[in-house]
Amino acid sequence: MVNNNELAEELDVKLVSITEAAKLNKVTRQAIYVAIKLNKLRARKETTRWTIHLDDLENYRKQKYSRSKSTFDGELLFDNTKGYFSVNQVAKMLSIPAQKIYYATRIGKLQAHRKGAAWVIHEEDFRVYAESFLKKKTRKAG
Repeated sequence: MVNNNELAEELDVKLVSITEAAKLNKVTRQAIYVAIKLNKLRARKETTRWTIHLDDLENYRKQKYSRSKSTFDGELLFDNTKGYFSVNQVAKMLSIPAQKIYYATRIGKLQAHRKGAAWVIHEEDFRVYAESFLKKKTRKAG
């Protein structure tokens, strides 16, 4: 028995199901379905199954919203080349939970700036935080 992928390759047709599209994009089936319903992803419904052409999936992937590409007043929010990072990026770099970063900004230990709906942290600010507050805890523990 030949599976759909092998059959598609044999016929040189590049069609995938919602499930396959979700796996390729590393998202849920629901996310793919919503993209189709919002006309962000072209798909064809054949009887009861949706099929998506791989070229359409690639176009969707290129145009998909990405927080790293977000802009505010015409400039990138998280322009790493200029030293601006998101809360999640800083948390990853410091190997601590994002909630700890939010808490540090709320109590004033970490300087952050609000741009639209996002918190932006400058490289110098999180380095000062790391040196002043994170290393103290490791010294106390040792």
